[in-house]
Amino acid sequence: MNELAGLTRFPLARRGFVMSSLISGFTLATTRVDAQAIQTDTAGLDAGETKITTSDSQLPAYYARPQGAGPFPTVLVVEEIFGVHEYIKDICRRLAKQGFLAVATEYYARLGELQDMTSAMQLDGQIISRAPDGLLMSDMDSTAEWAASNHGDPARLSIIGFCRGGRNVWLYAAHNPKLKAAVAFYGPMGGAPTAIQPKGPLDVAGQIKCPILGLYAGTKDPSSSPEQIKQAEAAAKSTGLDAQIIVYPDAAHGFHADYRPSYNKTDADDAWTRMLAWLRTHKAG
Repeated sequence: MNELAGLTRFPLARRGFVMSSLISGFTLATTRVDAQAIQTDTAGLDAGETKITTSDSQLPAYYARPQGAGPFPTVLVVEEIFGVHEYIKDICRRLAKQGFLAVATEYYARLGELQDMTSAMQLDGQIISRAPDGLLMSDMDSTAEWAASNHGDPARLSIIGFCRGGRNVWLYAAHNPKLKAAVAFYGPMGGAPTAIQPKGPLDVAGQIKCPILGLYAGTKDPSSSPEQIKQAEAAAKSTGLDAQIIVYPDAAHGFHADYRPSYNKTDADDAWTRMLAWLRTHKAG
């Protein structure tokens, strides 16, 4: 049985894609890009833009993998609300340097020009709130299929996500039984349900199908309360699968986003190390 019953596909009107390629550089919704932004080169990598064939069309995506035939362990990298911009691309390159095929699909490409959005409020109102979760799950399945046909190892499939992507990691961990591991970097646990986004992490935490690691900020992050985080961890543990949530009490939301003022290097480095260990411990790396 699909534990995400109720996530209706809600096909969007066929008007052609607004976005035909990814954001170049950083999102306009960021007021400034701080100097500590990490830049990972492509030496020894095969990296660049690609297209993911979905159930209804194609979505732009960015991938990075080691040079060679593979097959490589695969990580689906799920964007923040700001789109697949330079930070998300760099995450893919960092993972590729660790031996993974990492791919980040622009899941919101059907809905508007993310590069033209100038605030998080505008992004949420015009893009994010209009994205059906059922279609998102289908698009993630399509991304996994693309990876399996492009030097990825389908037997070593995992997912990580940041901010809104952290929320979506929980949904996909409850959706895809083929996942070996999942890692959520913060993001909302709750939220008011809608017809196209009827469930959140708290609703599906007890239905996960793979080990899940959560990396969350403390009380400085209003997107998830301490009580919600504890409830999600308890529900995930009730499945009998390995589940753990680490809370960084001094961190704010977006503490891993090195291009933003919220970046906390100490906590970001620790979270990254834990993420890599989680993937390898659970045979996804």
